Amino acid sequence: MATPLPHTAASPADELRRLRAQLDRAQAPRVEAPPLPVHPLLAPLLPEGGLRPGSSYAVSASPSLLLALIASASQAGSWCAAIGMPTLGAEAAASFGVDLERLVLIPEPGPRWLAVAAAVAEVLPIVAVRPQGRARDGDVARLSARLRDRGTVLLVMGDWPGADALLSVSDPHWSGLDAGHGYLEGREVTVTASSRRSPVPRSVRMLLPGPDGSLDVRTPARDTTLAPPIRIRAAG
Repeated sequence: MATPLPHTAASPADELRRLRAQLDRAQAPRVEAPPLPVHPLLAPLLPEGGLRPGSSYAVSASPSLLLALIASASQAGSWCAAIGMPTLGAEAAASFGVDLERLVLIPEPGPRWLAVAAAVAEVLPIVAVRPQGRARDGDVARLSARLRDRGTVLLVMGDWPGADALLSVSDPHWSGLDAGHGYLEGREVTVTASSRRSPVPRSVRMLLPGPDGSLDVRTPARDTTLAPPIRIRAAG
């Protein structure tokens, strides 16, 4: 006959700590993996210096920033998917250094775009998606759990509830035009990131894209006393 264990009543504070510990374990990625690499210009914006497996990132409507975020990881061997972005060009992706042999394009996922993203997240380490409509809270929660379980990084073009970090582009300034003629050579922008782990926003000024379509570091164009930009050319 089994002997019943004595019942010990826990205090409300102890019970709260226990529940919080369970929640933290449930929300943590199953496998602790190092962050996926990003371009050296973008690394200081992220608390981990890269894309944290199992996390989601909300990215402002800037395909250039999205491509810059996935380029280094794809070069390092990570497969990436872009869902719901029919205008995303392979030439532009290659100019930022994205390995096209590891890029999967699903331009028209239809109304079940979230289900498509969840299915792709089962097999690929980086999934980028442009929402085709509002996602229900329950669906977002289930996708977040799947990301943590599989260690997949989600990049969302637009707002995303519960995003671990927000990245935005502001203050654009195009160069190349002189007195109404010439060719556009580069777009200077400020990229800003804020996250749960680093609530104080971090910003860096860069060319996105540069004259050759790649990502450049750029000091403010209006301050001519500073050093010229250092150009990082796209691989391959």
